[in-house]
Amino acid sequence: MSSTELPFVPPANVLPKVGTVGVAEGERLRSVELPGVTLTIRSRPPAREDLPPALFVHGLGGSSQNWSALMALLDGDVDGQALDLPGFGDSPPPDDGNYSVTGHARAVIRYLDASGRGPVHLFGNSLGGAVTTRVAAVRPDLVRTLTLVSPALPEIRVQRAAVPTGLLAVPGVALLFTRLTREWTAEQRVRGVMALCYGDPGRVTPEGFRNAVQEMERRLRLPYFWDAMARSARGIVNAYTLGGQQGLWRQAERVLAPTLLVYGGRDQLVGFRMAQKAGRAFRDSRLVTLPDAGHVAMMEYPETVAMAFRELLEDAGELGAQRARRADRAGAGGDAVDREGTDESMGG
Repeated sequence: MSSTELPFVPPANVLPKVGTVGVAEGERLRSVELPGVTLTIRSRPPAREDLPPALFVHGLGGSSQNWSALMALLDGDVDGQALDLPGFGDSPPPDDGNYSVTGHARAVIRYLDASGRGPVHLFGNSLGGAVTTRVAAVRPDLVRTLTLVSPALPEIRVQRAAVPTGLLAVPGVALLFTRLTREWTAEQRVRGVMALCYGDPGRVTPEGFRNAVQEMERRLRLPYFWDAMARSARGIVNAYTLGGQQGLWRQAERVLAPTLLVYGGRDQLVGFRMAQKAGRAFRDSRLVTLPDAGHVAMMEYPETVAMAFRELLEDAGELGAQRARRADRAGAGGDAVDREGTDESMGG
C-alpha cells in the first residue's frame, strides 16, 4: 500500500503535544525509548516487594488504561505494568510505520528485553491477544503465564458486528469514515464504542464515561489516530491470512506457558464459539466463559478475571512459591528478632 492512501503523519519528533492521558490513583506513567519505537508504560507500585512481574497489552483502539481496574486488583499478586502499543494511548507511531501483529509483538519483545523484567505474566486483549500469543510462541523465555481476554485469533465466520472494524483495513475507508463522521461528538463516538465492546454498557459508571469522553477528545486531536487504527486493523486482517508457522493458530499450539482464556458470551467482535477451539489449541490452558461479558471482560468483570488469574497462578505453582518466599522472609525476620532479644538479655 502506498503512503498516499492515508493522511500524512509527521515524524514522531515533531508531533504536537495533545492533552494529558488519564492516570488513576496510585498509577504513574513513564516513557521508554527503544530502537525504532517509544513506548509509554503505565505502572502502579506492588503491594509487596519481590512480586513476579506482569505486562498488560491492550487491543485495537485501546490503551494501557483498559487494564487499570485489573491491575489495581492484582497489585498484591504481581508487579504490574501496562504499555501503550505504538500509535495508541500516549505512545507515538513507530518509526517504520509498521503496525502489523509482528510489528507490535516486536515492540513488546524489545521492551521486555530492554527492561530485563522477563519472564512475565503476560496479558493480552483482542489485538493484544494476537500480539501476546505471537510473543509467547517465539520467545517462551519471556513468558511465565499467558492470559488472553477475547484474543483476536483467526475466525472463518467473522462476527457481523466486527465487519466495520475489518473494513478499516481497506485502503481509503479510514479517510472516508473520518469525513462521514466529522460531525459526531466525542460522546456519540464513546457510546458507540461501548455499545460494541461491552456486554452491558450500563455497567460503565458516570465517571468512567466522562473519562472515556475526555480520552476520545484527546485521541481525535492526534494527527495519526486514524492511521494507527487503519494500519493496525490491516495488520490483524493480514495475520488472519498467514499460514504455516506464522499462522496465529499454529503459534497458539507452540505456546508452552500455562494459559488462561477468557471469552464473553455477548462479545460482538470475537465469536464466543471460538472459545472451545482456543481451549484445544493452547496445550496447557484453562477456559473461563462469562455469559454476560462483552469484548473487554477485564473492564466489565475485573474481579472475576482477577480470581481466574489467581487460580491460574495456583495451578502453575506460582502462589505456593510466593507464599514460601514470604514464609522464608518472615522466618528470617523472626530469627533476627529472637537473636536481638537474646543479645539484649545477655547484655543486661
